[in-house]
Amino acid sequence: MNPIKRTAHIAGLIYLTVVVSGIFSLLYVPSQLIVCGNPSTTFNNIVANELLFRLGILAGVICYIAFLFLPIILCKLLSPVGKKYAVAMIALAVVSVPISLVNLSQKYSVLTLISKAEYLNVIQPDQLQAQVMLHLDYYNNGIDLVSVFWGLWLFPFGYLVFKSSFLPKILGFFLSSFVSLPASIGEIGTCLWLLIVGAKIKSNVHQINR
Repeated sequence: MNPIKRTAHIAGLIYLTVVVSGIFSLLYVPSQLIVCGNPSTTFNNIVANELLFRLGILAGVICYIAFLFLPIILCKLLSPVGKKYAVAMIALAVVSVPISLVNLSQKYSVLTLISKAEYLNVIQPDQLQAQVMLHLDYYNNGIDLVSVFWGLWLFPFGYLVFKSSFLPKILGFFLSSFVSLPASIGEIGTCLWLLIVGAKIKSNVHQINR
């Protein structure tokens, strides 16, 4: 397989890891366990489904580690289109990773609160439940913060995809969209295109050699 096409497929595989683990961690697990405005139900759900909650944390770690490598491999593929934009893409994406990983500590705090450790017996059940919701709110606030970088990195990424001659321009347009749904379509579309199709090798080589 041509090295450029192989790089595109690797990027697609890493992107797929980010997408799947991210959906599981950020959407599926909360939808199954967290009931907004209901600390008691949320607490009981997490206690009864601790394994699912832990898997959500693990999926988050996998997602953020994969997201650390994704812009680097994409830079290798797209830097011939515009090196400055590729560097900006890496910077905006990578800066979110340590923030995201530190933010996961809020979920580890929840695990501590549901651990039934003896020292927690001095805390009333309703107070314990409130503490769990507090840490989940802190976690959501952290997600709101890091989402700024998750959005910003798509601008240089979308530009590079749009200007490239080896990826569909429509994907670059969607990636750079201000609206979340088109941006999501652009990310999933780019992920699948890289994974399944790869890159149009001849056009890519031509652009690199210009």
